[in-house]
Amino acid sequence: QVQLVESGGGLVQFGGSLRLSCSASTNIYPYYTMSWYRQAPGKERELVAFVTAGGTIDYPSSVKGRFSISRDDARNTVSLQMNNLKSEDTGVYYCHAKSSTSTYWGQGTQVTVSS
Repeated sequence: QVQLVESGGGLVQFGGSLRLSCSASTNIYPYYTMSWYRQAPGKERELVAFVTAGGTIDYPSSVKGRFSISRDDARNTVSLQMNNLKSEDTGVYYCHAKSSTSTYWGQGTQVTVSS
């Protein structure tokens, strides 16, 4: 069982920045692709960024150019730098770890962007 603990959420003004962090209880390299998802009220959970163990990174168009994911395999952490935040970025952000055999979720951290 892998524990994922997110931190760094909060209230930020429109156009501001936040940095989320996720700490894993096990070695994330080389087995886990690490991702961030978010879920807005009344909407489905959606992927906002992922980074594979090999370093491949991608984002949906809604956040590309504003969000940046990074992983530190020595510390077993993954971070999400979010810049130029918009109201539609509001939601609960979840850390996710996926291997060929297992998948794990963190408990989520709330991000609220005020206009």
